[in-house]
Amino acid sequence: MSLHLVKLCVGAASIEDLDAWQRERLAAQKKAGETPRLFHTTFQRPKREADLLDGGSLYWVIKGVIQVRQRITGFEEGHKADGSRCCLILLDAALVPVRPASRRAFQGWRYLSSSDAPPDLGRADKQLSGMPDKMRRDLADLGLL
Repeated sequence: MSLHLVKLCVGAASIEDLDAWQRERLAAQKKAGETPRLFHTTFQRPKREADLLDGGSLYWVIKGVIQVRQRITGFEEGHKADGSRCCLILLDAALVPVRPASRRAFQGWRYLSSSDAPPDLGRADKQLSGMPDKMRRDLADLGLL
C-alpha cells in the first residue's frame, strides 16, 4: 500500500496558481542552463522513503482544502538559498486534481495513508472538476463534497 505526504501550499490561491508558479520555476531553471526539474524543499527527510516511492504523491493543501496531488519521483540532499541543508522532494510535473477535502493548518508535512487520501477527480466527476475553485472549496468546507 502506498504512503503519501500532505503539505500546505503557501502562497497559492488555486491549482492554477500552483501550476503557473511551477511553470515559471522550470522556465527559470532552463534559462539558467540547469536541468529543469520540480522539487519541494523540506527540512526533515522522510524516514519512510521506500513507502513514499511506491506510488506515493504529495497532496497540496490550498486555502485549507486538499485540492491536487503530484507523484513523488525521488528524494535528494540539497541546500537552501542560505546554504543550510535540506531534503528535496522530487515531483512529477503532472498536477492531478482530487476530490476536495478540508484540512486544518499545520507545520511541515504529514504522512497520509492511501485509505485517507482523497480520490482523483475522474470522468465521473466532470461537474466537480469544471466548478470554479472557490465553489469547490466552499462546498468542501460545508461538508457537501
